[in-house]
Amino acid sequence: MAVISVISDAYLYIRDGLISEFGTMKELQKSKILIQNPQVETIDASGKFVFPSFCDSHTHLVYSGSREVEYIDKIRGLSYEEIARRGGGILNSAKRLHETSEDELYSQSINRIDEIISSGTGAVEIKSGYGLNLADELKMLRVIRRIKNNSPIEVRATFLGAHAIPDEYKGDRSKYVDLIIREMIPAVVSEDLADFIDVFCDRGFFTVEDTERILSAGKKYGLTAKLHANELDYSGGIQTGVKFNALSVDHLEFTGDEEINALSGSETMPTLLPGSAFFLGMSDPPVRKMINAGLPIALASDFNPGSSPSGNMKLIMSLGCIKLKMLPEEVINAVTINSAYAMGISETHGSIAIGKVANLFITKEIPSYEFMPYAFGSNLIDTIVLKGNIIRKLDTK
Repeated sequence: MAVISVISDAYLYIRDGLISEFGTMKELQKSKILIQNPQVETIDASGKFVFPSFCDSHTHLVYSGSREVEYIDKIRGLSYEEIARRGGGILNSAKRLHETSEDELYSQSINRIDEIISSGTGAVEIKSGYGLNLADELKMLRVIRRIKNNSPIEVRATFLGAHAIPDEYKGDRSKYVDLIIREMIPAVVSEDLADFIDVFCDRGFFTVEDTERILSAGKKYGLTAKLHANELDYSGGIQTGVKFNALSVDHLEFTGDEEINALSGSETMPTLLPGSAFFLGMSDPPVRKMINAGLPIALASDFNPGSSPSGNMKLIMSLGCIKLKMLPEEVINAVTINSAYAMGISETHGSIAIGKVANLFITKEIPSYEFMPYAFGSNLIDTIVLKGNIIRKLDTK
């Protein structure tokens, strides 16, 4: 976690959308790249840094409208659960989404995609979960597919029908779980709309038993598990995620020795969402204890309208350092290669390596890589490259 490799006075050669070569400028002078490719486009990055693009492995960025009224309620002291009981929270977003056409939902969401691209993100996982009925869940997932087809960013889709319990099922949660298993999952898979399946396994939402039923059904249809776990209490979600070989378990504010032991030696990536904990004023997870126990850590934005209305992964790096006491090297790994693993793409994304997809950004002139999380409020990105194409140059200086 605390080790990264840096090459000073370096070159990087991109061909056919992939990283073809890199090394020192002295090595470039001995290479035949420029002789064999006289028309190659060059970018002078003197005094700048080249980073692999951020991989944001946990977002809910397909949503309708905003929830700043609830933001005011939070300022006045209402808790997450109190706001939910008053008709706010996830159910509020579900009502808005139901009333929004697919085209309008896509229009709002693609604007957020452009926003996160401009802040350095090159791969994103997007969840459903504001539908909470078959038609609206499918609408969300179709929007995610449209984003995948029409944007240069790498996209993974997660079916999260078990995000909250709709009002009509409040007295019979198991009946809603039956609906997810018998109708939603088969319909989602029949249209090939999701890569992963997720459940909000926490106090007041879905139990371990509910979660196991849903993940078992998803597994039968070939959907890999991811999990919301232990945000609000010691829910058993982390252990359940490990049991089902989940790609990641996310949030993890309530993580103790038992949870750390369950994660140790597993293939499940612990993923922390410091933007959400910061916005809600929640306690932070015991990150240093987790890292000292040998666990890897991924960081993601949790971009959503209720608890983390920002997809800025550079800010997430800063929160990792400021709030979680992670080192700059640790947060760089956490928002690149580890978060790529948490969305199943670490073989092709998340680091600068020969043969990987050329998803990169070039900073403005900065003194060190530590300056990235240090300058928490500054836009430090100059040039963005996705799939080998220059998407935009933000500063020609």
